[in-house]
Amino acid sequence: MAISPLAGKPAPKDMLVDPARLEQAYYAHTPDVGNPDERVAFGTSGHRGSSLRGSFTEAHILAITQAICDYRRSQGSDGPLYMGKDTHALSRPAERTALEVLAANGVNTIIQRNDGVTPTPVISRAILVENRGRRTHLADGIVVTPSHNPPRTAASSTTRRTVDRRTRT
Repeated sequence: MAISPLAGKPAPKDMLVDPARLEQAYYAHTPDVGNPDERVAFGTSGHRGSSLRGSFTEAHILAITQAICDYRRSQGSDGPLYMGKDTHALSRPAERTALEVLAANGVNTIIQRNDGVTPTPVISRAILVENRGRRTHLADGIVVTPSHNPPRTAASSTTRRTVDRRTRT
């Protein structure tokens, strides 16, 4: 793979993103359900989009998190939910939105203390440890991270319950 000509240099001004503008759009924009580009759309393991394009807004996170709560309830899932986030500009607002929905639904949610960041592998490991040897009250999780996507993009991913098969009897 070739090294980018931008490697080791300050980002060009046209590539910079205004975090305040991203957050303002996250809260202010109401998605148009008639516009396919503004609908919730799951990719690899979650929803990705940009508040500047109306495809990652508070309304999306409210709907996605409520759907997760509804699904957990329909499956009898009552274990803890581990929630992580990264340092992306919209991770904190999306985490707050999701936490409000989770709290309203009575979901026992575990987050990093002091508003810390928690990468996906840490959440996955926490779920594995919590679920080791268990068959009931299994943990699952949500991670707010755009991973390798550009700064204009945000994402919410779900982490399924993972059972450590070595401990089955």
